[in-house]
Amino acid sequence: MLLRSCPEGIICITQPCHAWVAGQLARAWGNETFGDFAPSEAVCLGAEQHDIGWLLWEQAPTLNPRTGYPHRFTEVPVSVHVEQWSKAKHLAMSLGRYVALLVSLHGTGLYERFRHWENSPESKRLVQEFLQHEYTFQDQLITTLQQDSSYAQYATASAIARNRQLVAIWDALSLALCHSIHDQQQFDGVPTANGTTKLNLIPVEQSSSPIKVSPWPFAQNEVTLGYEGRLLRQTFCDEVAMQQALHNAPWVTITNTLKPA
Repeated sequence: MLLRSCPEGIICITQPCHAWVAGQLARAWGNETFGDFAPSEAVCLGAEQHDIGWLLWEQAPTLNPRTGYPHRFTEVPVSVHVEQWSKAKHLAMSLGRYVALLVSLHGTGLYERFRHWENSPESKRLVQEFLQHEYTFQDQLITTLQQDSSYAQYATASAIARNRQLVAIWDALSLALCHSIHDQQQFDGVPTANGTTKLNLIPVEQSSSPIKVSPWPFAQNEVTLGYEGRLLRQTFCDEVAMQQALHNAPWVTITNTLKPA
């Protein structure tokens, strides 16, 4: 769950909905400077479904008693986080092997980059077990893809690494946009046609104005993203009451227009 502040309260955006934005970014991505990617449909679908493991949890999110709102994805215990990511590869497998590979790689990448789980012996045990299972799954999947003439050229180490990094960048951009951008944000390690670069999201003073992007990574001269959330106008002390209120909360449609800086 992502929580976006607004004058009326908090807009709750689910993880799968945020991932939908990543998929929209993927489908708009690519030009002479930033190059393209392949297999394009599988990579776009992998970006769009990278948080598929959270699908069931989002139907009944847990309450954070300190805030009175649903837990953000960064606030759930490591045990819950690992549980969702352990499901992800199996759910994604129904969409195809390359999609499942990107989803699994994205999950392990999160634990490789953000290592707060090492602060607790129990969390460390859970994550290390998870990573071992995922690494084995990834190796087996890559082997089958390399043996398939339709996927072999996309299952090289360099191709997988580039597509994995693209999904991570789209995820990071989507998170920033869904949370609402108030200050300029920079993203490092963005793949280009010939290497990597830094990408900047630059808001302007008027909230309804487009967000500027520099350098411009998209094929078209303007990109409009659309997604949804539900508005909670109050905090809660009871988890069931919060879940019921969320289920009945009004929908909010959000759009972001991106333009070259």
